[in-house]
Amino acid sequence: MRKLVYIFILLFQISFAQNAFEAGNKFYQKENYEQAITSYESILASGKQSAEVYFNLGNSYYKLHKLAPAIFNYEKALQLNPADEEIKTNLDFARKATVDDIKIIPKVGFKKIIQDVTSKYHYDTWAWIAVSFSFVFLLLFLGFYLSKIAIRKRAFFTGMLLVFLGTIISVTIGISEKDRIESTKTAIVFTDVAEVKSEPKVSNPNTFVLHEGTKVTILESIANWKKIELSDETKGWIQESAIKELN
Repeated sequence: MRKLVYIFILLFQISFAQNAFEAGNKFYQKENYEQAITSYESILASGKQSAEVYFNLGNSYYKLHKLAPAIFNYEKALQLNPADEEIKTNLDFARKATVDDIKIIPKVGFKKIIQDVTSKYHYDTWAWIAVSFSFVFLLLFLGFYLSKIAIRKRAFFTGMLLVFLGTIISVTIGISEKDRIESTKTAIVFTDVAEVKSEPKVSNPNTFVLHEGTKVTILESIANWKKIELSDETKGWIQESAIKELN
């Protein structure tokens, strides 16, 4: 009985999310962006999330010229679907509309190459790739077990080894990518102007200022202060209330 209740709740949540998503799309098409935002955010409030919801939410905020929430939601969409070119394009457009023009210092080396490979997909996608490999492995095993011809057995066995290796690699990459995302704390500046200090004290003079929509990496926290780093490796302390964390 309890399982039936869980299934009913799950089906209700899926139906609610689908209806809210379709409603949001209709509001967006009618240029009623405020209502579209309400519909999309109701999906997130219910515990459901997807790259499509975050992407459409980002588009709605962008249409209202609200850069910080637009960039925030584009970034959330990109986390779930790192290979989506449309998300990347819209995110780039939104970034170009921000005030701060911060240089990006490119990272080099073997670690960067590995990260480029592992970040190609979200860790959930790597998990599904591993599941797919496992299914293929099962089929090859059945072929190996049922085959009576030696050359076919060798072919099935070789395939099993290669697919098993692919499964191990996919699982390893998925775990590595999950650890990387969870250990790297990033945030978006949400206030119009955010003061950045050399130390976590209000009385300290400003080292520099940031504006809404700028992305920062969080290095450490003290009370209501966050030590941040920019893409040009500049560091400083910012008040927690000025930013919204992405993860």
